[in-house]
Amino acid sequence: MKVEILTLFPQFFESVFAPSILGRACESGALELKIHDIRCFTTDKHQQADDGLYGGGAGMLLLPEPLFRAFESIVGNVSPRPVIIYPSAQGIPFTQTAAAELAIEAHLVFLCGHYKGVDQRVVERWVDREYSLGDFVLTGGEVAAAAIIDAIIRLLPGVLGDPASASDDSFQAGGLGAHHYTRPEEIDGMRAPGVLLTGHRENIKHWRELNAWVQTLNRRPDLIGNKTGKNNGIVEESDKKSTKIRPSHP
Repeated sequence: MKVEILTLFPQFFESVFAPSILGRACESGALELKIHDIRCFTTDKHQQADDGLYGGGAGMLLLPEPLFRAFESIVGNVSPRPVIIYPSAQGIPFTQTAAAELAIEAHLVFLCGHYKGVDQRVVERWVDREYSLGDFVLTGGEVAAAAIIDAIIRLLPGVLGDPASASDDSFQAGGLGAHHYTRPEEIDGMRAPGVLLTGHRENIKHWRELNAWVQTLNRRPDLIGNKTGKNNGIVEESDKKSTKIRPSHP
């Protein structure tokens, strides 16, 4: 998968993507990452990328012209057209299902807003999907973009050492995951559930399913209707295309 990021702060992603699973994904070739500094698409000597709001008001807004040039440069004659994503407070909630849908795309482009965001005409002309991480506001889109990319990349074939480690994550079957334990068997008077130490696969599977159901019921009862037991997030090699229908662009 190829991922490109448009940002005012390219150095932010150097520390985020270098270590751990994302770094290994880049090294293995599962992820091709390219980061673009929005200021490189400005034309004035000061590399101005933002300006005040029409109509007045506090805050600054990313200028549309550098972003139009950036997208024209990135998209160009590329076919199929990449999916362009804008993390935004106005976006729909980002979910594990959305991560799985995006994980079968070949090319993603992320636009990181800053200050008051971006000129709405950029969104209308270029953006395919807007996602929100929740009902709160971040200083910029870099943190949200990094979180979304992380959620997507870990679903790609070969990225995780053991693909099964993602299959029982929270939200994979529509609800929360079960509690997990490791050595020692007892710490500070608290013991790991005995069934997990028996080696009996069916009993362990049953315990985890029941525990996951209880956690979902207690903490996120709104997810109960979604807990179907269906795998919502693991991308198979046989997945060839997304069912997404993109809006037409002039």
